Amino acid sequence: MSSQVYRSASRTVRALLSASRSSPLWAEGRTVAAATITTLGGKVLSVPSFYERADYKNSARGWISGVLAVPAAAYMLQGQEASAAENAHSLQLSLMECKEDCTPDNTFIFQIAEILSRFERKGYKLVAIKLVVPSKEFAQKHYHDLKDRPFFDGLCDFLSSGPVLAMVWEGEGVIKYGRKLIGATDPQKSEPGTIRGDLAVVVGRNIIHGSDGPETAKDEIALWFEPSELVSYASNAEKWLYGVN
Repeated sequence: MSSQVYRSASRTVRALLSASRSSPLWAEGRTVAAATITTLGGKVLSVPSFYERADYKNSARGWISGVLAVPAAAYMLQGQEASAAENAHSLQLSLMECKEDCTPDNTFIFQIAEILSRFERKGYKLVAIKLVVPSKEFAQKHYHDLKDRPFFDGLCDFLSSGPVLAMVWEGEGVIKYGRKLIGATDPQKSEPGTIRGDLAVVVGRNIIHGSDGPETAKDEIALWFEPSELVSYASNAEKWLYGVN
């Protein structure tokens, strides 16, 4: 009997690992794992009791096979949770700012249209946008991490000297790749095809700012926008951009 149980358990493990996520076997494997790790009154619910409660007639073979199948089922649970966590963090928001004084007279709107189109063509989604003239105090909050640098005051004066178009873009990898679209801080070192490489000349007028990390983006978005100003919606293009084949 032991060899039969072993062979049965081996088949169960192999079947669980190779099962499609849409198959009943995958769902059963998840149930076994969940039942095994669930605590009832401070005690772990064992697989034998799970099978007994489920009225499995062949409990001797069933629960032993189940015990050996638990690592495979648990693997499925971990894989699904890891995938969900990865997806939750890959969809990011990034703050972008375009300064009106960085463009020649009468070209601000055209430059904005160009910048917007680059992010949109990439597949990122615009979820917030507004034109504001920041105060000097607001600029100091925005550049607080540079307060010890000698150019801090001049930078704050410049940011508060005229209109700024603030916008929030959403998408997978938008922070990292968005900065690639923007280009290097020094336009002279930015590759042709980037926003700064094509539309800016010097560091002091490098036309656009982009969040440099998830935490920075979170803080900057909270500074520039109220939560109610961020729009949540589904784009028609999302199923083509993020769909699973």
